[in-house]
Amino acid sequence: MLRERYEPEDIFERVPELALKLDPILAGLDRLLDDDELFNTVKADLEKRYPHTPSRGRPSTPVEVILRMLVLKHLQDWSYEELERFVADSLVLRQFCRVYLQRVPDDTTLIRWANTISPETLQKLNERAMQLARSLKVSRARKLRVDTTVVETNIHYPTDSSLLGDGVRVLSRVMKQASRVLGPKAARMKRLFRDRTRSAKRLVQRLGRLSRRKAKEKSERVKEGYRKLIQIAEASVRQAQMVRELLTTWGGEDSEEVRAKKRRLQAELEYFLPLVRGVIAQAKRRVLQGERVSASEKVVSLFEPHTAVIKRGKAARPTEFGRKVRLDEVEGGMITGWGVYRGNPSDEKLLAESLEQHVERFGKPPWLLAGDRSLSSPENERLARELGVERICLPKRGRKGEGRKRLERGGWFRRGQRFRAGIEGRISVLKRKHGWDRCRNRGEEGFERWIGLGVIANNLGVMARALAAG
Repeated sequence: MLRERYEPEDIFERVPELALKLDPILAGLDRLLDDDELFNTVKADLEKRYPHTPSRGRPSTPVEVILRMLVLKHLQDWSYEELERFVADSLVLRQFCRVYLQRVPDDTTLIRWANTISPETLQKLNERAMQLARSLKVSRARKLRVDTTVVETNIHYPTDSSLLGDGVRVLSRVMKQASRVLGPKAARMKRLFRDRTRSAKRLVQRLGRLSRRKAKEKSERVKEGYRKLIQIAEASVRQAQMVRELLTTWGGEDSEEVRAKKRRLQAELEYFLPLVRGVIAQAKRRVLQGERVSASEKVVSLFEPHTAVIKRGKAARPTEFGRKVRLDEVEGGMITGWGVYRGNPSDEKLLAESLEQHVERFGKPPWLLAGDRSLSSPENERLARELGVERICLPKRGRKGEGRKRLERGGWFRRGQRFRAGIEGRISVLKRKHGWDRCRNRGEEGFERWIGLGVIANNLGVMARALAAG
């Protein structure tokens, strides 16, 4: 029988009958986040947002809510907008985040609070998480496996033309804001505040089309296009320098609000001008002079200048733009430590830090140390033996003698390498589920915060699943 619709009813009257319960993993996570030490560590950072945050002003979003919503965000790999929407729509998530029937904090509020948590605090949170893991017997930290990966920053693919276009656009935007702040004085100097964005954009698009043609046809035309684009960028830089001087010298009788705006615009120009000059110099060397510029010298983003060019020989991604991250994992899937590095340091130079942190954190060395051949070196094996590691499972690079071949064919060495392979799966989980595929935070500190929150979400999730399994 075809029904047209259900009988209307008020579902809110039946909420008490629905027996809303957390699923086992969220219930385990709920227990873990009740830990007072985790709470107080985060609270200490949030209190530093403003000088009188602990005692004055409007009542804030509770610390407990902020902590739980940030963990949930990185556990599910949601954006801040999705986090706000899903928590607001779900009675279960409202209960888990301890929002209850209050207003869910909006995404911008959460971003501002999250930015007050320092990377050092996240290291302390992870240390507390490891203490909880040992008390719950999730891991005894007897086996250690180490690997590195690259987490990309949130930038577009960097070409010299697109970077020059970015530089012109950003400087033009700041100068346009400065013209409004300077008011009638700027109206008499229109040429100084000329917006060159459209000219630069057309040249960037033309160079993009030329790059798809055959080499013989495009060489001289590309160089000519770059010369014009560089001239536009240099003109924008000269304008920005003069505008910066005007912001400094004009307006002795301005209000405090106007002076604050001028200081902000000066700071922006002082930040972007050296970067744009670096992009111009880089384009001249690479395109006009045909010179090779080393990866350490390159500017690949005006907005995330800490981004490094990293080549790791991967077939799918021969070149990556981000930061190299070291990962230390023990049995049970718990990540005990991590490191974020500038440039592309050799993996073998990073193992000593992993071992030292492990000994400092747990008071003794791991029984087994496993890694791939990029971590192998005589110095690393000697250091591990001196610290007291019994099983060192690092495949040797290059030619191997008969004794070394027999060692690496042994049963314990092969079992150690099978254990090592598990960290590849952990990296995959971090990239797919906890946001390590691409950092959405801004700045170097924001990058380290993003990495730390992903690690803590992983570790709390591992412990919650262990509690749910009983």
